Amino acid sequence: MKNSNTAEMSNIWIKYLFQWILSAFGWTISGMAPDEKKYIIIVAPHTSNIDFFLGIVAKFAIGVKANFLGKEILFQQPWGWIFSGLGGYPVKRDKHYNQVDQIVKLINKKDRFILALAPEGTRSNPQQWKTGFYWISKLAKISIVMVSFDYAQKKVTFSEPFYPTENMEEDFLVMKNFFKGVKGFKGFDT
Repeated sequence: MKNSNTAEMSNIWIKYLFQWILSAFGWTISGMAPDEKKYIIIVAPHTSNIDFFLGIVAKFAIGVKANFLGKEILFQQPWGWIFSGLGGYPVKRDKHYNQVDQIVKLINKKDRFILALAPEGTRSNPQQWKTGFYWISKLAKISIVMVSFDYAQKKVTFSEPFYPTENMEEDFLVMKNFFKGVKGFKGFDT
């Protein structure tokens, strides 16, 4: 019992520390993560590597144990343990590797699994979304939560859970509408 209380107190302090960090940099959070065991978070627009760091701070500030996918090379020594410890899972970017099926299997094996990713899949074309996250959501039968990082307003905004329908084109319009007017990070792009 003592260990669970200690872990709970530690989590509370970590949450407050990261809330303070966000606040110190002038950021606010609007909305909240749903109380669901499994869902996908899509974060847009993805315009800089800085998005990753903001995502990690926001994750700890709201107390959500979100996971992410990263290039396999990030999980090699000497720094791989950091990305794994932050909730990362390595992915192969080989066209012969069916990532959607592999991720659905991973989600289905877990009791709880929250996956955060950028729908663009890259920083090079933030207007063009990939469809993998959508098919993961449909095949795993989990919701999609849209989260915007608006650098102009310094605001992280969560949507209500969204459940894909049978009309992919309309679903993408709904999701892209959520991000309309959101300004991504302009400097330090790589």
